Amino acid sequence: MEIFTRPWPWYIGGPLIGLMVPALLILTNKSLGISSSFRHICAACIPGKLDFFRYNWRDHVWSFYFVGGIILGAFIGGVLLANPNPVAISAQTVSELQALGIHDFSGLVPSEIFNLGSLLSLKGFIMICVGGFLVGFGTRYAGGCTSGHTIMGISNLQVPSMVASAAFFIGGIIMTHFLLPYILAL
Repeated sequence: MEIFTRPWPWYIGGPLIGLMVPALLILTNKSLGISSSFRHICAACIPGKLDFFRYNWRDHVWSFYFVGGIILGAFIGGVLLANPNPVAISAQTVSELQALGIHDFSGLVPSEIFNLGSLLSLKGFIMICVGGFLVGFGTRYAGGCTSGHTIMGISNLQVPSMVASAAFFIGGIIMTHFLLPYILAL
């Protein structure tokens, strides 16, 4: 059972994700993506309150199972089959992060930034709340999330998905190399 206690290599995980695209299309005529599921959940919870949520969300009830599967899979992979070893990152990345003031590499995300206490600091508020808002806004503005555009859209040769995916990567580079050092210095 060692296969479940260590990270899978890219050549196993990548094709499994890639096979989901044709499986969803062929078996269910559905597109892979998670951002629209949040809209369906909100429409089910607060029906008729806002025009944006006035539609037949019952046509998309399959996405509730999709979200439930993601939550269940995260629990199984992150709690039941958790890898006790720290995330393996290169020595160069470790030294660059230490120069920015990040020293704890024991979890999946740096605890110096992502913890409940940091919400009360300017740095934590920017990273967690403002960053979360920008991701949500960008997802709605782009008409989908990274999984929907990059996995599903590019595989279907959709030009808007190619543009959105390029923008995701450019935004990540700008954040990592230009904005993050200033935010962490706060």
